[in-house]
Amino acid sequence: MKNHLLYLLLLLFLASCKTDYSELPTYTASKQLRAIVETPAGNTLKLVYDEQKKEFVPDLDAGLEREIGFLPYPGNFGFIPSTEINKSGQGLEVLVLSDREEPGTELEVTPVALMQLESNGTLRHVVVAVPARPSERHIDATTYEAFSTEYPGAKAILQIWFSNYNKSAGWQFVGWRDENFAEKEIQRWMKL
Repeated sequence: MKNHLLYLLLLLFLASCKTDYSELPTYTASKQLRAIVETPAGNTLKLVYDEQKKEFVPDLDAGLEREIGFLPYPGNFGFIPSTEINKSGQGLEVLVLSDREEPGTELEVTPVALMQLESNGTLRHVVVAVPARPSERHIDATTYEAFSTEYPGAKAILQIWFSNYNKSAGWQFVGWRDENFAEKEIQRWMKL
């Protein structure tokens, strides 16, 4: 009986030990930028990380799960851990151009660009990245120049997608910035 009680306590303890993705280091031990996937590529249901529950849950709009009424997400959408862009604790957004990954997947990434959007005077930055490992890349670019030169169609698709996926928010495309600007934004929003 005593062993069963210890076993149950151990199971309860392990079940309560969930990863706090928002508190993971921004960079891995090998000094690669870390991205956390919330919404997988190809999804139309927007998922977000709930810091209290330490779970990935559907994003709600007026109490209803938010479905994208446009094309599915063109990449794995999520955040860069240990960054905070507002008082609600939201991390800096990142879109990883790679194969579909499940919510909670931690990826080592290389920023290639930063997309700027605006709605009602609010500026929004989305880091556009590729996997750090060359074997995991479909877009073989690690700089903004290479991304722009070799993949202008991908840039155009992202620009159109982000301008149309959420009509009620009214996001307008403002411009592109390079990987150096993206890195400065990451540094700017890192929690100290």
